[in-house]
Amino acid sequence: MFKTLKNIWRVEDLRSRILFTLLILIVFRIGSFVPVPGVNKDVFTATDQAGSELFGLLNTFSGGALYQFSIFALGIVPYITASIIVQLLSMDVIPKLAEWAKQGEHGKKKLAQITRYGTVILALIQAFGTSIGFNRLYNAEMIPGATIADYILIAIVLTAGTSFLMWLGEQITERGIGNGISIIIFAGIAAGIPRHIRTIVESEFIQADQIFLNILKAIIIALVILLVVVGVIFIQQGIRKIPVQYAKRVVGNKMYGGQNTHIPMKINAAGVIPVIFAVSLLQFPIIIASFWADKIWAQWVTTHLYYDKPLGMVLYIVMIIGFTFFYTFVQMNPQQMADNMKKNGGYIPGIRPGKATETYLTRVMSRLTMTGALFLAVISVMPVFLGALSGLPRSVQIGGTSLLIIIGVALDTMKQIESQLIKRHYKGFINK
Repeated sequence: MFKTLKNIWRVEDLRSRILFTLLILIVFRIGSFVPVPGVNKDVFTATDQAGSELFGLLNTFSGGALYQFSIFALGIVPYITASIIVQLLSMDVIPKLAEWAKQGEHGKKKLAQITRYGTVILALIQAFGTSIGFNRLYNAEMIPGATIADYILIAIVLTAGTSFLMWLGEQITERGIGNGISIIIFAGIAAGIPRHIRTIVESEFIQADQIFLNILKAIIIALVILLVVVGVIFIQQGIRKIPVQYAKRVVGNKMYGGQNTHIPMKINAAGVIPVIFAVSLLQFPIIIASFWADKIWAQWVTTHLYYDKPLGMVLYIVMIIGFTFFYTFVQMNPQQMADNMKKNGGYIPGIRPGKATETYLTRVMSRLTMTGALFLAVISVMPVFLGALSGLPRSVQIGGTSLLIIIGVALDTMKQIESQLIKRHYKGFINK
């Protein structure tokens, strides 16, 4: 591994990309502590425990910026929501967006531009709701003597912060290493790990009297985390190779084809995107309802839609499975794959080209995707049951999802570094 790390720094382009990514992450962490003007931060430190149950996940994604109410308080969540909306609308809901989705790189640029506009609009709406809602939640102490002008200023600052984060993510994708948005989420979650560890230690080990039971509980927690890490890596790296054979073709005086290859189909081709999508959508109505806590409908939402409640858990699992299938089949279209194979004279042994190949690929993808989706769902809800058994506070029960995102992003980034090293004839982390 040390030899691989040494090889990374030998490649000038790869070294500059990694340093650029680290520089962007430093900017992100600094921005997480830059306060919004006109906001009293003391109310957050005084009521941190009450807020952690309602906004712990969003605070985790933003790297603690929400509890600081900094310029990055909204995090990258508006961009994630805008991406979900644009991808759903591009599935033949809006013909123009569906047309752009089929135009390759040129169409992707247009959809990305629409996503940016949608991010700004959603961030502006969420910024108004967050500033007004938080001020109500903290009895008008967060913004003393608040006026419409104060709310407008805060909304503009928060929207600018989210737009800047979106731009930073795009810069990482273009000039750094890995997927920029995922890297920023990764950095936000990783920044909160020490806080979660401190919370567990203070609530379970310092104040308790039974030393043996505490040690046993710590060992069990460590083993569960290790099993989750091993399981996520196993599923993320697992693929099924579909054999493909190309017939020989004579074009002029040259012969083409006649080779055997395969299509690598991953068990979880969607990665951690379904979990991020599901968490974002499930938390949205809870946050909105928390601002009107005295309303009957708001009390019902906050009572039943938490991920650790029966209805909330069912919705959480259904959304994870649904988004896994949606994202996988958007990324890998069986019809398009079958048509491309047929045009290039390729076929799967024992399967007729055309419709039969499409049906076969769809069946295989569905089985693999269901396995990956169920695994994602189990890992995501497992902390709820473990937290109930161990008595851990709700603020750290999201650890399974956080761990899933961290491992998934780390693996994807490592694969990109691996491919860069292999292109330059260096051995990577995986290929030994």
